[in-house]
Amino acid sequence: MKTLITGITGQDGSYLAELLLSKGYEVHGLIRRSSTFNTDRIDHLYKDFHDPEARMYLHYGDLSVSSHLIKLLYDIRPDEIYHLGAQSHVRVSFDMPEYTGDVTGLGTLRMLEAIRKTGINTRFYQASSSEMFGAAPPPQDETTPFEPQSPYAAAKVYSYYMVKNYRKAYNIFSTNGILFNHESPRRGETFVTRKITRAATRIKLGLQDKLYLGNLEAKRDWGFAGDFVESMWLILQQDKPDDYVIATGENHSVREFAEKVFQKLDLDYKEYVETDPRYFRPTEVDVLLGDSTKAQKILGWKPKVNFEQLIDMMVGSDLELANKEKTLLDAGYRVGNRIT
Repeated sequence: MKTLITGITGQDGSYLAELLLSKGYEVHGLIRRSSTFNTDRIDHLYKDFHDPEARMYLHYGDLSVSSHLIKLLYDIRPDEIYHLGAQSHVRVSFDMPEYTGDVTGLGTLRMLEAIRKTGINTRFYQASSSEMFGAAPPPQDETTPFEPQSPYAAAKVYSYYMVKNYRKAYNIFSTNGILFNHESPRRGETFVTRKITRAATRIKLGLQDKLYLGNLEAKRDWGFAGDFVESMWLILQQDKPDDYVIATGENHSVREFAEKVFQKLDLDYKEYVETDPRYFRPTEVDVLLGDSTKAQKILGWKPKVNFEQLIDMMVGSDLELANKEKTLLDAGYRVGNRIT
């Protein structure tokens, strides 16, 4: 089996690549060309293409260039496509709405058009988002109306309906996985959960004094990314294409997340956490809480890692990272933009 993953260098892409390689897939990943490499999350999976055991291949391309995508599908002819690539930071989407709409919204349309124009027989997974529900009252499931509250969410809603349209109009096996928040030690450092665990561990070791956050009362349904990528694979193994909500069914506030993280380090978050209006969104999403009954019944999917275990995992990883940083600083080395 051949698969193509857009966004393979991201958190979800790296976990999904691991899963598919473990199942014997030949994995192809789309990456953007830049002057620096951004492959840290998948470096442990990579083998030089001259190696006879190599089963993961990376291809330069861009979701804003249709001709690239069409050629890529012609060359690879994947049995499955996991479309994870996007401008995925909600707060940044307010600052870059046009770019977000182009890559996150139209990027999906370009992928679907590439499938249609090449005529390849493939199954398509679209990474939809709980942010699409926005202001809709919880709990949210597949029947909940969308009320997007950001350019990112609006772009994802557009993608969602394009997937359904191409499924009906062109009989393409196209699916949506509406995933609620999922985190891990591989989460980007500007996302709130990783921002908290990274800052708390640095504060513990005296590398940082304060942590500035936005809306502490926002509630999210947080799970483990490693669990959630398994649902992506399960969605494409079904006899018929469909759309599924993937969630843990419980939510916690940003304040509670921060409190628990600092508690695990024997610290009181109130002494270190401050709010900064610059981190508030122009329109906030107060509560997201998913109902994944359909996925549990049809896919047989359930989360394995709970909230406490997720925090332990992230704190442990970032504490190790902070210790390495402190060792280098104590030895007089520059770490990033910081100098002793």
